Amino acid sequence: MTKSYSINNEESSNVLEDLFQPYNVGARPFLKWAGGKSQLLFKFQELYPKELKARRIKKYYEPFLGSGAVFFDIVQNFDIDAAFLYDINEELIITYRVIQQDVNKLIDFLKRYQKTYHKLTKIQRKQYFYDQRHSYNTGRFTVDYDKYSESWIPRAAQLIFLNKTCFNGLYRVNSKGEFNTPVGDYDKPTICDEMNLLAVSKVLEKATIRKADFKQIKKDYAGDGFIYFDPPYRPISKTASFKSYSKHDFGDSEQLQLAELFTRLNEKGAQLMLSNSDPKNIDPSDNFFDEIYQAFNIQRIPAKRMINSDASKRGEIQEIVITNY
Repeated sequence: MTKSYSINNEESSNVLEDLFQPYNVGARPFLKWAGGKSQLLFKFQELYPKELKARRIKKYYEPFLGSGAVFFDIVQNFDIDAAFLYDINEELIITYRVIQQDVNKLIDFLKRYQKTYHKLTKIQRKQYFYDQRHSYNTGRFTVDYDKYSESWIPRAAQLIFLNKTCFNGLYRVNSKGEFNTPVGDYDKPTICDEMNLLAVSKVLEKATIRKADFKQIKKDYAGDGFIYFDPPYRPISKTASFKSYSKHDFGDSEQLQLAELFTRLNEKGAQLMLSNSDPKNIDPSDNFFDEIYQAFNIQRIPAKRMINSDASKRGEIQEIVITNY
């Protein structure tokens, strides 16, 4: 049976304020990413395990890193010693690692992008964007994603440039792995947010960053940890598909594998939290998550759909949150 509980907001707030915050340097997501959780952090702070708030959890794991909004919140507001961050998207992972290891060189590249782009006319910007997109897509065949290299730095800069100048800031690839978002229409986009990149690099000092799928955590989890899962959204309509945002498929079969992993990690004593889009937004009778996570606590919280080509469809929806505490 699904359990429910409530949290005293005042009590939660007081705990947060009392925590020592040596790493609170104002770091925030440097990319806009499908499913990013920045808008939900205030609610998530009420849902984090009490052991984290009481400083009894020292390790944080996030197998679906994406924009990293929850990681940035936790590493800067709670007393953790180490974070373990994973994502299957190799482009995302090399960008995080470049920021971690060579942020100043990356900033130099981004400053040049910004200076060049801001001087162009609207027509010239469009051509420049598509030239960079073509270069980015063809360049992926020559990148060694497994071994850190200086060549990763311009690659990471190119990804950030495209993210900051494409339509709606949407990172989207087709089944071949080609970035295919069209150009956006911005007067003076901030391509190089130097202060934030330096802050991100600072908090990443605590992180181990790996290109891996969610199953890797079975091997890496060593106890004393909080794990947050933010898997690809289960489509909330019959026409929606996560393939629009990634070349990696993540269907119901993978969701079931993740639920099984959730159960195994629960047996190991991990503190677990998982979020996803609520299928009941479209079909009130769809009990997919209620059934596969029936042994755990399930809550539904309001969220806004921020990424959609049609602005009128960016309204409020429900997000489902599952915890084992």
